[in-house]
Amino acid sequence: MTKMIVTAGPFRFDAQLEEAAAPKTCAAFRAAMPFASEVVHVRWSGEGVWIPLGERDFGVGYENHTSFPAPGQMLLYPGGISETEILLAYGGVHFASKMGQLAGNHFLTLTSGLENLRPLGEMTLWKGAQPISFAYA
Repeated sequence: MTKMIVTAGPFRFDAQLEEAAAPKTCAAFRAAMPFASEVVHVRWSGEGVWIPLGERDFGVGYENHTSFPAPGQMLLYPGGISETEILLAYGGVHFASKMGQLAGNHFLTLTSGLENLRPLGEMTLWKGAQPISFAYA
């Protein structure tokens, strides 16, 4: 099990890749390392933040996909009817875009620092985009 460190805004989270449930997505994400970007608050999905990735192609289809991630779960939406993105739930999420309901591959789960998920989400909602980076633990 690959351990990761996710730093988002001023917060640090331990995480693990969901390699057994989403092996192709995890391999594609590992190939993209080091990975850094910004998170913005979701528009249609509820309590979550997302990394818009435009036309980026990770070369994966659906695996271990869901529209209802739990807080601390990260999804990779591989593109299709909406742009490619990574979503992090901090509360109730029904993953969607202006095109309707989406499903993303649950590939990473935060394992510590969960008390900072809501503060991250609210900071992103009220103060704007926050930096996010992923590193191996």
